[in-house]
Amino acid sequence: MSQSTEQSYCRRAFLKRVVTGATVSASVSSTSASNITAQEGMIRSFDHVAVPMQNTEAMLAFYRALGLHVMETERRVSIHFGDQKINFHRPNSWQRAASTSLRAPAARPPCGDFCFLWEGSEESLLALLDRAGAEIIASGLRDGGRALGTIRGMSRYVRDPDGNLLEFMIYA
Repeated sequence: MSQSTEQSYCRRAFLKRVVTGATVSASVSSTSASNITAQEGMIRSFDHVAVPMQNTEAMLAFYRALGLHVMETERRVSIHFGDQKINFHRPNSWQRAASTSLRAPAARPPCGDFCFLWEGSEESLLALLDRAGAEIIASGLRDGGRALGTIRGMSRYVRDPDGNLLEFMIYA
């Protein structure tokens, strides 16, 4: 088996195990999100997500202006908020040959679409986005991710310097 075929087979086998395990062990009631609980052997949450970044300095300044904690290494920049983290891979990391990089081979900036939960007033969000130089490109009420998508919230959409889509959701 070639290395490419073997890697493809391993990914399919891994995903099949994850999906099968999640399907067998997950019991979700459509009437109440409170019935969803983390159990041993289930996927509980993301540890982090990672996307490639092109405009390093502009991205650093933008996310710092949003008030996020920024950590830098030679290969990546991570932004932290609450218990969550997004890794942005520096160009020298993601532009290497795909075989030497643990990333989606087709990922190129901008490829992120992130929804942040805003805990504050709409006015304070608008002021923060203005200070960061972020132009609101869309807004409106929409179904969020809470309670299996049954709770509506107000969203504001902006783009970061690389063009990734950022949504800020405010629940009433």
